[in-house]
Amino acid sequence: MTNRRDFLKLSALAVAATSGMPGFLARAATQAGGTKTLVVVQLTGGNDGLNTLIPYSNGAYYAARPTIAIPKKDVLTVTPDLGMHPALRPLMKLWDEGHLAWMENVGYPNPNRSHFASMAIWHTADPAQAQADGWIGRIAEKIGDPFCASNLGAATPQALQASEFSLPSIDSVDNFQLKLPGGMNTPFESLLNSPRSGEAAYLTRATRQMLKNTARVQENVRKYKSGATYPDTKFASQLRDAARLIAAGVGQRVIYVSLGGFDTHAGQRAEQDGLLGTLAGGLSAFQADLERQGLARDVIVMGFSEFGRRVAENGSAGTDHGKGSVMFAFGQGVKGGVHGSSPDLEDLSEGDIKYRQDFRGVYAEALTRWLNLDARGILGGTFTGPRWIA
Repeated sequence: MTNRRDFLKLSALAVAATSGMPGFLARAATQAGGTKTLVVVQLTGGNDGLNTLIPYSNGAYYAARPTIAIPKKDVLTVTPDLGMHPALRPLMKLWDEGHLAWMENVGYPNPNRSHFASMAIWHTADPAQAQADGWIGRIAEKIGDPFCASNLGAATPQALQASEFSLPSIDSVDNFQLKLPGGMNTPFESLLNSPRSGEAAYLTRATRQMLKNTARVQENVRKYKSGATYPDTKFASQLRDAARLIAAGVGQRVIYVSLGGFDTHAGQRAEQDGLLGTLAGGLSAFQADLERQGLARDVIVMGFSEFGRRVAENGSAGTDHGKGSVMFAFGQGVKGGVHGSSPDLEDLSEGDIKYRQDFRGVYAEALTRWLNLDARGILGGTFTGPRWIA
């Protein structure tokens, strides 16, 4: 005979087993969709902004990079002075439609060239490095829902840490279901069918609702039919899972994905060219999927990297850690164009681009005008940025 303590333990086990299910436990059955979603893309390693959004009319760019500069003939022209890397061609449709934005000279005060320190600053939105929780974790705390955001990947980034909880990471949507340890299913079902009162009765009802919601979400995910053909990459697979979560109507406010490998100290052209191709291929498929599913109006994407690279190439046909760089955003809710002035390549800070736009101003635009949240309360201050939300 199982006592109350055993029941509570098993109930806690069930909740723990599904703790990686954002929005699934208590809200999935009542979510009807329509909530705006922000997809955050992290380019890990320090993406070279100058070879991403290229100042092709500036002779100083070619002088500083005699072997790794993108030839003018290959640049995808977006303004009389700037152009996109040729590997980003799949995103040109969004640019032509006015739904792709570039933010120039983005950084933060007293820049740090350490991967760990700089990424922590972007994750916490705190250049003083005084906070441990992440800016997306604080979104969840403000909303009061630990399941309103999730990371698609194996490890939860600091951006999704909160003071009271850690938002979940999802390795695969296909495996998103209640799984009890071997031999526990029958005893657990027996416990649920036993008469209860008080706190135990509440746990029984909550657990049954959890199981019902989980089954419903899995059914919605199974019914999903992709509206696009995704490239065969892990990054594209994560974006496909993001589209599946959005289509399932589970109320995600923020979805976080990452693409690594941008620490291009040597042989940069081969490395970055391939990575930007992976980025553009996955993102263009994701946008096409959303459009064909009728979901594109409620989803925007915002991308960043922890820092840019030095202006001058090094002796290994690569670039070393820098400071200011570019951010990007796209979607039907985005005001396309280049926001901010191009970097002055003849007025540098220790060989680096000087930042002019605090990244928290870019975050604030997404928080206030897309997610309809109090940016000041989440970011710990008032930060202004370009009006990149349409």
